[in-house]
Amino acid sequence: MKISGHRSHTVSVKPDLIATSTLTVKTPRRGFFDITAEARDFLHEAQAAGGALTLFVRHTSASLTIQENADPDVLTDLMDALDRLAPENGGWIHHSEGPDDMPAHIKTMLTSSSLQVPVENGEMMLGTWQGIYLIEHRARPHRRDVVLQFVGSAAH
Repeated sequence: MKISGHRSHTVSVKPDLIATSTLTVKTPRRGFFDITAEARDFLHEAQAAGGALTLFVRHTSASLTIQENADPDVLTDLMDALDRLAPENGGWIHHSEGPDDMPAHIKTMLTSSSLQVPVENGEMMLGTWQGIYLIEHRARPHRRDVVLQFVGSAAH
């Protein structure tokens, strides 16, 4: 089936900027933690114009996602769904770091350790209801590092 659609004009940039920073997030518990503002601040500090923002979490029991930022019930339901997919009492062999560790690894594998967001005119091209979240899959507090890297053109 052929679809019809409209594509915007093509914007080309000549990459002349690579900027990198590490965001450290102290997570108090399992859950979704909005890091959109921190990513936006990074782009402004880097004086980014057009290109791509990559985010990468340096852990195997936490992950990243782009998700709805309007109704908090969405995040609650998503956490419940992940818990059903990888329950603590799933009969896992690996349990030396606690009963929530192996489910955390599975949840990370099901979600993502990295994201890429297009940037135009120094702003992430997220949709109206989209936010960037660090997902903590462990029950106890952790210190998580998220590497932010922009590749593209600098604002002049």
